[in-house]
Amino acid sequence: MSDLPQDHLNQLRHSAAHLLAAAVMELYPNAKRTIGPAIDNGFYYDFDFGDIKITDADLLKIEKKMRQLIPTWKSFERHEHSVEEVKSEFSDNEYKLELINEFSSEGQTLTVYQSGDFRDLCRGGHVEEPNKVLKIFKLTKLAGAYWRGDEKNKMLTRIYGTAFATQEELDHYLWLQEEAKKRDHRKLGRELDLFSFSEYVGSGMPLYSPKGALVRRLLNGYVEELQSRQGYLQVHTPQIAKAELFKRSGHYDKYKEDMFRVVSNYSDEEFFLKPMNCPQHTQIYTSQPRSYRDLPFRITDFAMLYRDEKPGELNGLAREDQVDAEVDMALAMTKEIMDTFGFKYRYRLSTRDPEHPEKYLGDPKVWDKLEKWAVTIMERNNIPYYDGPGEAAFYGPKMDLMATDALGREWQLSTVQIDMVQPERFELEYTAEDGTRKRPVMIHRAILGSSERALMVLLEHYAGAFPLWLAPVQLLLLPISKGELEYSRALVRNLTTAGFRVELDESNATLGKKLVKARELKVPYTVVIGKNEVKNQTLTLKNRAGDQLTLNLEEVLAKLTQENNSKA
Repeated sequence: MSDLPQDHLNQLRHSAAHLLAAAVMELYPNAKRTIGPAIDNGFYYDFDFGDIKITDADLLKIEKKMRQLIPTWKSFERHEHSVEEVKSEFSDNEYKLELINEFSSEGQTLTVYQSGDFRDLCRGGHVEEPNKVLKIFKLTKLAGAYWRGDEKNKMLTRIYGTAFATQEELDHYLWLQEEAKKRDHRKLGRELDLFSFSEYVGSGMPLYSPKGALVRRLLNGYVEELQSRQGYLQVHTPQIAKAELFKRSGHYDKYKEDMFRVVSNYSDEEFFLKPMNCPQHTQIYTSQPRSYRDLPFRITDFAMLYRDEKPGELNGLAREDQVDAEVDMALAMTKEIMDTFGFKYRYRLSTRDPEHPEKYLGDPKVWDKLEKWAVTIMERNNIPYYDGPGEAAFYGPKMDLMATDALGREWQLSTVQIDMVQPERFELEYTAEDGTRKRPVMIHRAILGSSERALMVLLEHYAGAFPLWLAPVQLLLLPISKGELEYSRALVRNLTTAGFRVELDESNATLGKKLVKARELKVPYTVVIGKNEVKNQTLTLKNRAGDQLTLNLEEVLAKLTQENNSKA
């Protein structure tokens, strides 16, 4: 994280994008430059290189040219020109001409900025003395990018880079990038035999091996254990539903583009794979008459949901006077889960986009009430939060938990939402104590997000080294020779009977090679079995840090049980 204010850091990086374009034009005079903005963690510039193919090996050459140019860049000179003058200057670049036509109107002037001998069409936003402050930069990678993000347009070459105020900040950023590559969930999933992907199945659709499926069940089981203590009852609903359900809920009109349509060969009815559980849960609620004694009505559905969001939603219906207690309980449960995984976190208070009220359902006065209510809840629970205008669901504001992983990256994992729109649209009711019919409030809660997303985040957070309770293999037994096999097999039976997940390496490999394999598999404990262990009926435990401890079986079981149960 840079010490510079974000605005100044953006100016530094946008200036670096100009410098990149200047270097490219020096080295490749026939290239056509397009746009080069500052982005999170850096900048990029898109180029049309024609028939020339640029590779990662060319980045060093371009970066070297950038360093040669920067001493001559004393400032960014601002020049105003008429539209016709700018069109004349960039007449050989159809990309710039398209931008000029878009940004111009009759009589308007456009700005061109010049540093050294390089001029570029630009609105501004640069550092004042680039030759003094623009020194710490690095080109990082190449990518393809369609012009204006439209796949109907030509594919351009995008060169990414980053820039910082100090070398220490750049070094730290580059270390994080390398560490992120090592922790990439796709790489770790393959190496640890947790899951794989197939082009025949589809991108983003993991195929879980036995070990990966086990970790997934352990995660779900942990959440189920916690929510059961809060009185949630598990239900199960179909994977598809008629379009009429989603028309009634409002998802059809507001969310249809993100839903998968299902076509029947035998019926004209329109069905969709469910993108969320809540509409079907309303039908469980309405299946029987409900009274105030039935509320809060807490149900959970560990279902596969077909969208890029939150499977495993938890839902509840409550009286309005119960909502505060229900939400507080959800937030406390989320805190317990975040503490278990060692995540720091804050909340994003996701509210309406004031510029686009048409995106939302319900009475604006109800929205005003719910947004103020959410602020009160955050403040009452002493929860750090920041505003997220435009991030609300179409039916209500959200309190979205943003967790920070071991590399400082933020992920949305949990959400709590107060919804007064769905109960109204589905005409949900309960009989109040005075006999009148009243409308309940619906609370949506995704406690850990989807199993897939949670596993991905945790896999990268732990770098594949899961804590004991979550590890698919908790102990790997390594007999030094065949003479220890019988004792090792007896230990496997005893440890397995005690409920631990154990594997035995019976290969003829040397102990050194077995230990290397154990490190690669990131097993919490390796158990070296030699002649002394057989003679003394002991086990020598070695953890991932290399610490060793020799104990008898009873002591090992006590130690592992305590660690497993504490989820340390």
